[in-house]
Amino acid sequence: MRGSFDGPTTGGRETSSISNLRRRPFQLVAAGFALAVGVGTLLLLSPAASSGPAASPLTALFTATSAVCVTGLVVVDTPTAWSPFGQVVILLLIQVGGFGIMTMASLLGLLLSRRLGLQTRLAAATSARTVGLGDVRGVLLGVARTTLVVEGLTALVLTARWALGYGEPIGRALWFGVFHAVSAFNNAGFALFSDSLIGFASDPWICVPLTAAVIVGGLGFPVILEIWRQHRRPSRWSLHSKITVLTTGALLLLGTLFFLVAEWSNTLAGLSPGGRLLAGWTQSVMPRTAGFNSIDTGQLHEGTLLGTDILMFIGGGSASTAGGIKLTTFAVLLVVIWSEVRGDPDVSMFDRRIAASAQRQAVSVALVGVAVVIVPTVAISLTSPFGISDVLFEVISASATVGLSTGITAELGPVHQLILVVLMFLGRLGPITFATALALRERQRFFRYPESAPIIG
Repeated sequence: MRGSFDGPTTGGRETSSISNLRRRPFQLVAAGFALAVGVGTLLLLSPAASSGPAASPLTALFTATSAVCVTGLVVVDTPTAWSPFGQVVILLLIQVGGFGIMTMASLLGLLLSRRLGLQTRLAAATSARTVGLGDVRGVLLGVARTTLVVEGLTALVLTARWALGYGEPIGRALWFGVFHAVSAFNNAGFALFSDSLIGFASDPWICVPLTAAVIVGGLGFPVILEIWRQHRRPSRWSLHSKITVLTTGALLLLGTLFFLVAEWSNTLAGLSPGGRLLAGWTQSVMPRTAGFNSIDTGQLHEGTLLGTDILMFIGGGSASTAGGIKLTTFAVLLVVIWSEVRGDPDVSMFDRRIAASAQRQAVSVALVGVAVVIVPTVAISLTSPFGISDVLFEVISASATVGLSTGITAELGPVHQLILVVLMFLGRLGPITFATALALRERQRFFRYPESAPIIG
């Protein structure tokens, strides 16, 4: 995006205008998500949205933020606390949040006028996390097609399973299928069952389609489109796509093995060997950051919770519906460490040298992510009766927009829940927005200070 603006200018006023265009998209995206949260809160405050007494302002705000930010944390039970109208509102908020406020607005503008203005294209590029301005139109249409295809196929399989396998009326089965398909693809984790997926832990016709939708949604639209266009020539994939696919596969495999070993005689003990394998796979996928759970998260070993914390903190792919510091950030940090251990002067992956600016951005995103987790964890731990392990899990789940919980969300105080609301909002805007802002602020210096090296370690 930076290179798209290079060229001669006519004066300071034009330079200032370009600078404003660079900064404005981030403000538009934040304002768009804030507006969606506000509208969602008002709708959920309506008596028609609740199955009992009208929701409190905090409950409505928390639920709307969790839906728009595709997190999945809840302070009330979704299937019993909200009416069918309230559940439809939540579903729409999830779709709006996952698709991206600016992406939807730009797509509507494209359909109406068949052309995009520069500022709209910049806003869409920020929301969709694309790099160049020229490919935004294709990305927008690709996002729409991908969303419809993945959610449609997932909903079809789930609807058939609930209708044929569990005897649900076709209307109810269809609603279950559509709601959970949208929730899965957008990595939201909202479920219409009080125990999430625990009742279907051994059912591959439920868990496999949902995990597949979560994985596809967590890859990121640029990666999905590139895989679709270059599926016969993986060698021609971009470095970003290669890193995302490789890291995704590695973390899914290691995560499954980790959960099977750690929980084989604990939360997985009551399942058959096949059921344990399926549940281990499901629990490996969901911290990426979906929020469904097929085993009781509150009963996990302390070590398993810590391992889940790590998976949630890493998150999914850039430009995806997932949160976390992102797979590429994690992969670049690993390669930086490996290169330093080996004494290599350059940091490289797949025969490509990683730019020094990308390395600095990865370190910045990771350290800011750590700070965003530590400060609220300390604050909530000091002012609540819950242990550090449960609080840390909750904070990472909110900031990485995961939605998994050990069960303490509803028991936290109002101030603590407001902290989680802020974390969910910041997590949805994402470390990638921060990284992009850093890239756009990069400036050229015409001098360098003399080099010196402090003692490290």
